[in-house]
Amino acid sequence: MLPARKVGYTCCELTILAGVRLTQRIVVIGGGVLGTMHAVAARRRGYEVVHLEREGEARGASVRNFGLVWVSGRRPGAELALALRARELWAELGAAVPGLCFRPAGSLTLATDDAELRVLKEAAARPDAAQRDFELLDPGAVRAVNPALRGELAGGLHCRADAIVEPRLALPALRGYLRGYLSGTASEVRPGRHSGYEWRPGREVTEIAPNAVRDHTGAWHQCDLVVLCPGAAFTGVVGRYLGSLARDGVRRVRLQMMQTAPMAERLTTAVADGDSLRYYPAYDLPGRSQLPPQAPVAARARAQLLMVQRADGGLTIGDTHEYDEPFTFDVDSDAYDHLQVRAEALLGAPIPRVRRRWAGVYSEVSIGSALYHRSEPEPGVVLVTGPGGRGMTCAPAIAEETFR
Repeated sequence: MLPARKVGYTCCELTILAGVRLTQRIVVIGGGVLGTMHAVAARRRGYEVVHLEREGEARGASVRNFGLVWVSGRRPGAELALALRARELWAELGAAVPGLCFRPAGSLTLATDDAELRVLKEAAARPDAAQRDFELLDPGAVRAVNPALRGELAGGLHCRADAIVEPRLALPALRGYLRGYLSGTASEVRPGRHSGYEWRPGREVTEIAPNAVRDHTGAWHQCDLVVLCPGAAFTGVVGRYLGSLARDGVRRVRLQMMQTAPMAERLTTAVADGDSLRYYPAYDLPGRSQLPPQAPVAARARAQLLMVQRADGGLTIGDTHEYDEPFTFDVDSDAYDHLQVRAEALLGAPIPRVRRRWAGVYSEVSIGSALYHRSEPEPGVVLVTGPGGRGMTCAPAIAEETFR
């Protein structure tokens, strides 16, 4: 029998309780970047956290991405503000958690013809260009910033606000930080002291009850609040909340990406091609309507080229967008061939051998102006998902808003 407690604190009530120094316990369900950042935000506010993940390690979109903290392409207004706040929080965490490999590398969005260059010029003249730290560069200046780009270019838009982390290393590094987080510090856990953070992988939640959740082993985890961050997994216990997700039209998106062997030369910034101008809302400018049609394979795959060098020298290259379920179970080689050709055209040289190819699925809101989905579908339960391609960028700021 579970001890009696008040059923289901709201986030606001927890904030008040924390202000009078009453320790409360939160169960975070989901080991991806949103769930992990909610654990970070909760511990920084003094709450104890039990963190549950159905897999042995996160395997979804949180590790199948570029590791970009991407300010440059965000929509003006609330989306840009969220990304800028997240960029500040990533920088803070990068200083405290070296394992994130946080790098304020910036990005270059490249034009290869006059139509693409026209859009970049319009973006550089935006009223919020200074917030994004934009600078329009000619081809010579592009190569001065990133000498690895030896292809034919018309110019580039440099965004110094963009940054890079290592998606396959970030989540374990953050959990290590949380295990050592004591009394507002990141010191090592001392014998006999409890960090206030418990990581429980391999635990699939089967039941959510007032003030507790039960996992598939039968164990109950008592709490004052449940934060459910399911990513793109909408079955199991999330199925009872599908009505809440329908409010924002939360849907799933499938992508394809690849990674190469290490490249000897350093790619000093993240790189985006002209097709990214069609995708990101910051470039919804008059010149976008005058862009020529995409190559047929790119149009079919809804492809844009993003390219990021990993800490080991390999290149992460992508990506594509598929919206209609059921998704195919295989990958499209034509899309990979297209992305490889685009990358080599910008580098002016062959890319290293491709070592890995993968598909991933993330969730996004598709109705209204919401940047992500947050709801309290029943007392004591907060459901957070659907940030779309903003997830890696905005997760720390989204988690901060949950506990505001």
